[in-house]
Amino acid sequence: MLALLGGSGLTELAGLEVQNRRIVRTPYGEPSGPVTFGRLGGVDWVFLARHGYGHTLAPHEINYRANLWALHSLGVAGIVSVCTVGGITADFPAGAIAVPDQLIDYTWGRKSTFFEGAEQPVVHVDFTHPYDEATRALLIAAAADAGIPVIPRGTYAAMQGPRLETAAEIDRLERDGAHLVGMTGMPEAALARELALPYATIAVVANPAAGRGASADAISLEAIGAVLAEAMGRVRRVVEQAGVRHGGA
Repeated sequence: MLALLGGSGLTELAGLEVQNRRIVRTPYGEPSGPVTFGRLGGVDWVFLARHGYGHTLAPHEINYRANLWALHSLGVAGIVSVCTVGGITADFPAGAIAVPDQLIDYTWGRKSTFFEGAEQPVVHVDFTHPYDEATRALLIAAAADAGIPVIPRGTYAAMQGPRLETAAEIDRLERDGAHLVGMTGMPEAALARELALPYATIAVVANPAAGRGASADAISLEAIGAVLAEAMGRVRRVVEQAGVRHGGA
């Protein structure tokens, strides 16, 4: 059984036949909300809204450790993360869906590891390839099954937020080699790695990043809403096919 972490634009999973919801307690505090158990396309899924079901938690306020620990405690086989991003380079236009293969962490002040405190040993985890390749392949194949074009690569830049970036910051990110910019990719991916949970991301490009294309002068939040309303329908089809593929593996 896979878990789905929904971001902005996906606080509920359309078509999910909800069976029950469970409040999960963790040593790290409260997750973003109750965990939802349901079926999509005849396959069991676990769903958690990263920002809360009312979209009330800003990126820096999310208890990433509690979210990942809660899903791990339920014995899920892996995590599909859905996030909303800005497109930095022209080959990641608004409305595109990407399955990134790399990331750069620019966040600060977030609880980013389970291995801290006097009672914990020093532990280093390999993070050369931050996303699980088998899960990435599953998502890319599922998109092909559903006839949904996806970009099977990309470097995700995780920014602190909650404000959007300046045009100069986006210029810097492009020089650093980033293609996508978001706010929730870290420490989520690293925490999943510490728990040995296979983890990959579906990134939905909601808008050109600051200073790019239609966002040259300002980012239109109204336009973002319209893009997400359409794109999340495609994401749902990819997720459904991923569940079918995984269930039949």
